[in-house]
Amino acid sequence: MTAYTSNEQKDTRSGFGAALLQLGRINPDVVALCADLKGSLKMDAFAKEFPDRFFQAGIAEANMIGVAAGLAIGGKIPFTGTFANFSTARVYDQIRQSVAYSNTNVKICASHAGITLGEDGATHQSMEDIGLMKMLPNLTVINPCDYNQTYKATLAIADFKGPVYLRFGRPKVPNFMPIDQPFEIGKAILLSPGSDVSIIATGHMVWLALEACSILNEQGISAEVINIHTIKPLDTEAVLQSVKKTGCVVTAEEHLMNGGLGDSIAQLLSLQLPAPLEMVAVDDKFGESATPEELMVKYGLDVPHIVAAVQKAISRKR
Repeated sequence: MTAYTSNEQKDTRSGFGAALLQLGRINPDVVALCADLKGSLKMDAFAKEFPDRFFQAGIAEANMIGVAAGLAIGGKIPFTGTFANFSTARVYDQIRQSVAYSNTNVKICASHAGITLGEDGATHQSMEDIGLMKMLPNLTVINPCDYNQTYKATLAIADFKGPVYLRFGRPKVPNFMPIDQPFEIGKAILLSPGSDVSIIATGHMVWLALEACSILNEQGISAEVINIHTIKPLDTEAVLQSVKKTGCVVTAEEHLMNGGLGDSIAQLLSLQLPAPLEMVAVDDKFGESATPEELMVKYGLDVPHIVAAVQKAISRKR
């Protein structure tokens, strides 16, 4: 059984907002830009306390990215904020040219990611954003799991030199990572040691992986759970060390199967350590309008699907 527990639920976007305010107070170079979603991105407090360092771009996301790149060239540390689909697909050319290719110190912060955006439906549910961002050279991709880790990640990327894509969400989810847990970009966190299977999860799926781990333990299956908060650069050492011990893997993510964390793990294993791999992710489909809970079940992202994937991976190993 894992020692990680949660007595509260908080939205990860609020972790971003709280950390952004703290950064404003301790680092005068931090500036913030938003595309008409200040409330949704929890940027209100920063805007109120630092009005001269907050820039409302309106519904002009491409312009927001261009302005952010210019501010970065001028020595500022710009944090942009809008929904994940508007942060990536809508402005991909600007990110490629002005941020990634130019290697500017822009922090692209994206809320309402994944299918748990819920009732807003397919047009707003970004499930391809990790793939889009991780393909760009120079760009670091981070997907924290809860409020505390989002808070720590936001603080960490301000000190990191280079462009970053920070992904978080809308719904309240269990807040279980200790606030004093160090956040090191590119370093996975072992949450529960095990010997039969490696469950490698990211974002909102980390808590569900821990719940699956408890069920598997009751079935006599020893599952190792790893929190991959940094998709790129991937902590290849942690992944390979775990799989050498367990012999099979299940990845879990709130993203399309194509281009996500599982894709990165599959590439790594195929090159260095072939092993049975099952992916818990959305299989080449757009989302739809429903509650987050209904969508997680329909698209195969709930605890029973993780448990079933583990059982399949272990059977393939045997």
